[in-house]
Amino acid sequence: MTNWNDGYVVDIAYTYGYYPGMNPARLPLAFAFHGLQAPAIQTACELGFGQGLSTNFHAAASITRWWGNDFNPLQAAFAQELAAASGSGAQLEDSSFSHFCRRDDLPDFDFIALHGIWSWVSEDNRQIILDFIDRKLKPGGVLYLSYNTQPGWSAFMPLRDLLVQHTQLAGNEERGLPTAARIEAALAFATRLFETDPVYAQANPFMRDRLKMLLQQPRSYLAHEYFNRDWHAEPFAEIHRGFSQAGLQFACPAHYIDHLDMANFTPAQRQYLAEIEDPVLYQSTRDFMVNQTFRRDYWVRGGQVLDERQRVQALALQSVVLLTEPDKVPLTIQNVASEITLNRLIYEPILQALSDYQPHTLVDLAASLAHRNLNLSQVIDSALMLIGTGHAAPLPPEPDAATFAQIARRTADLNAYLLQRAAMVLPDSQEGDISHLASPLTGGGVKVERVEQLFLLAREICGDDVEAWPAQAWQHIAAQGKRLVRDGVRLEGEAENLAELATQARLFARTRLPLLRALQVA
Repeated sequence: MTNWNDGYVVDIAYTYGYYPGMNPARLPLAFAFHGLQAPAIQTACELGFGQGLSTNFHAAASITRWWGNDFNPLQAAFAQELAAASGSGAQLEDSSFSHFCRRDDLPDFDFIALHGIWSWVSEDNRQIILDFIDRKLKPGGVLYLSYNTQPGWSAFMPLRDLLVQHTQLAGNEERGLPTAARIEAALAFATRLFETDPVYAQANPFMRDRLKMLLQQPRSYLAHEYFNRDWHAEPFAEIHRGFSQAGLQFACPAHYIDHLDMANFTPAQRQYLAEIEDPVLYQSTRDFMVNQTFRRDYWVRGGQVLDERQRVQALALQSVVLLTEPDKVPLTIQNVASEITLNRLIYEPILQALSDYQPHTLVDLAASLAHRNLNLSQVIDSALMLIGTGHAAPLPPEPDAATFAQIARRTADLNAYLLQRAAMVLPDSQEGDISHLASPLTGGGVKVERVEQLFLLAREICGDDVEAWPAQAWQHIAAQGKRLVRDGVRLEGEAENLAELATQARLFARTRLPLLRALQVA
């Protein structure tokens, strides 16, 4: 290595994102849909965990024991704080891939997760990671891998290379400019370039919109997503070549919408795909159909195939629960090429049946809706769509009462820590809203915006006196120098903010709180 960070951005912390594809509770439904038996996940590892939210949520909300590493010391320290708060025992460390992956005291793993990191590290580190997976993933174990891919990135790559080239100018290095300042200068440079109407922009007109999107993104996100030295986009066939040599087979997509061909392809495209027998060529062709930029996949080492009876039984017995109030679930979905309008005659009865916010098996849902002429296959497809759009979640197998009580205590402790953080005035290096809390029911994270978290904190102090919540929330918002926004307009005065908080608090208590209580988040 020529420097200690090996070309990876370390002076800007990564965003506080939660990534549900790394929740092992999502494996059984996805695997069963593709005719595979998902393994029980007792040990798991995330390589390059960022701020560690996903690892910590999944460690606190399940019986799975988690390990992991991240190169950034500030991120690793925060992840360790979360692990200590929940008492999950997650073993999370600040170390390079070279050090962590060569430890001789790690267990073998049922599940290994890499979110995005494969696309952001050097070839040497990718080989270290591949060797680790080869040695440490158990027979039957699952790999979650998300990565930038082709052909979707092909037009953007020259612009990305130009931006990075600008950040690496010698003048920037001599002045010691931090990464954020270099990114800002590079974006300004590209903006001026596009104003000259270069032929590149004429040949790729949608790159103007892409640049506008970059300008609107948090610089902490851009730094890691685009500005690592070794950024690359790898076609599925190349990924398959490397991981098949490590004894892994592609199992299925981790992004649930990708299971539904009806939602992604025209009839002509589906017919074309049906004629492709080679599984690698099939996946590559799918990527061309949707101009894929980012894949989220599950790979398995020696997957156990289900016969059709076993497959249907596994699907039928899968439980799901709503994560969104039924009237807030949109029935128009934007996919890659067009909008999809979901059939109200199918989705409205299903949403109504799930509106008690209790777990329902898919077979029970189908039975309860038989009078609406809905069958199990339609219910399964609808569940996949709702999960894929973030409005529902599959549930893990129900543990015994004592184990669930332990999980519930851990998630409650983790959530209490996160609620206190939402109320704190933080240094710039730790700024960033965490918009999820942990659910012992789903085994993972649930979307809860910061203002909603402040209402939950106020509820702990004021009980169910909803009219007292706004003042409690406002004192934290004001102390942080922040204001609410209504209809795109920032509210400056205290009275305006309190009035808006009062409106939001009543709505939250009436609509969102019952759902969060059912999910045992509140």
